[in-house]
Amino acid sequence: MAKRATTLFIRDTGINLLVVRGDKIEKWASMPLDPGLVSQGLIVDEAQVADKVKQLFNETGVKADKVITALSGHDSLYRIISLPELPDAVLPEAIRREAKRTIPTPLEEVYFSYQRLPSLTKGESRIFLVTFPRNLVDALVRTLRTAGVKPYIMDLAPLALCRISNEPRTIIVNARLDHLDVIVVADRLPQVIRRLVLPGEAESLEERLPLIAEEFNRTVAFYNSGHMEKPLDTTVPVYVCGDLAEKPETWQSVISRANYRVSPLPSPVELPEGLNSSEFMVNIGLALKELLEEKEGDNFSTVNFNALPAAYVPPRFSMFRVLVPVGAVIGIGLVVLGVILILNGRANMGALQSDVTATEHSVAQLQSEVAVLNTQLASVGAAADGIRTELAAMERGRTSIYEDLREIVNLAEGKVSLRNVSHGGAVITVTGTASNVDSLYGYARDLRESPRFSSIWVSRVGSGFSFEFSLTK
Repeated sequence: MAKRATTLFIRDTGINLLVVRGDKIEKWASMPLDPGLVSQGLIVDEAQVADKVKQLFNETGVKADKVITALSGHDSLYRIISLPELPDAVLPEAIRREAKRTIPTPLEEVYFSYQRLPSLTKGESRIFLVTFPRNLVDALVRTLRTAGVKPYIMDLAPLALCRISNEPRTIIVNARLDHLDVIVVADRLPQVIRRLVLPGEAESLEERLPLIAEEFNRTVAFYNSGHMEKPLDTTVPVYVCGDLAEKPETWQSVISRANYRVSPLPSPVELPEGLNSSEFMVNIGLALKELLEEKEGDNFSTVNFNALPAAYVPPRFSMFRVLVPVGAVIGIGLVVLGVILILNGRANMGALQSDVTATEHSVAQLQSEVAVLNTQLASVGAAADGIRTELAAMERGRTSIYEDLREIVNLAEGKVSLRNVSHGGAVITVTGTASNVDSLYGYARDLRESPRFSSIWVSRVGSGFSFEFSLTK
């Protein structure tokens, strides 16, 4: 029997419920939400939204005991980071430290999830890292529990959309009245995800088209500046979804004069008659987390992890948990019985061994004192060698850091204004502002061409051409 996936997505303006079995959609339903109940992904009135969710499940007859849900993606950050190759046991702590160093938001305010990616260089671990606000997750889980819904997998809406397209490279534009997502997927990875809250004073999508076009062009230019060897050319398809998918007459104005091929985001599952697929694209992407089977030649996104924090993941029944306590009791009983038998046997030998033990103790004490003296002599020599080595390394490090900083400052002259340079050894974080996009990308290009840095990752470009670069030595 084909697997079934039940998905639920709560947006600012409505709730979408979708059930997929195999490659066919079984049930779907949606319910609008009054303004203010959910704002920028945060459930403000948990009681009312929970009532709506419960009503939706009751009316459709869908079971609520195993549900895949999603966050909107507001205030979420996405990074591809590099670490030395590490064992799985220490990887979470290493990622937490790297996130604390590179993410501008305090870790106390966010949850983070990650996925290990195939390494491109020997000795390197590549990690896809996502951080998202704690308050959004906590409010969502509380609301679902109040409604009697048991989430067991969570995703972020932009990552769900990336999972739908079976193309090696693509641009996805998800435009609604209240927000915009522009996503660049390449090498089966979301390379750029930009989410923008659209101004509330506009009453129609047409009024927002200039802003959507501007953000589209900015995202393409941003990606191309970091991938000049393989930019986004006209062979890359542009897929639209959301409200924009229903207005094909506006697509050309979004891509401006570029000759991109624009079409609605295609669904990899069979769509029943009467379903408006543009409304349920996030739900379809959520269902594919469980239903998508990897096949040779596929180009679906490889990013697929459970973003639900561990504290909220429901425990799974395991016969192992039942058998282990029983086995432990039996094992303890056998150990106790064995100890009793051994003690009875040793009682007869105790008198004979007492003299031997006293002699062995004296010899051991003398050997211990000799070993301590030898250790102390060795440690003095080792300490001196260690201090000389550390001083030499510190001097080399100081010189290298000085040369790095001088290169960063010299290349910035006349192009950008630097705000902060954080040198972490192997990774350097540079923040600042530029007067225009040409200066910003020119500075990024100069850094990339510098022999002092092996790579540059453009971490963020904000309003007013503020930027954050991550340089790798």
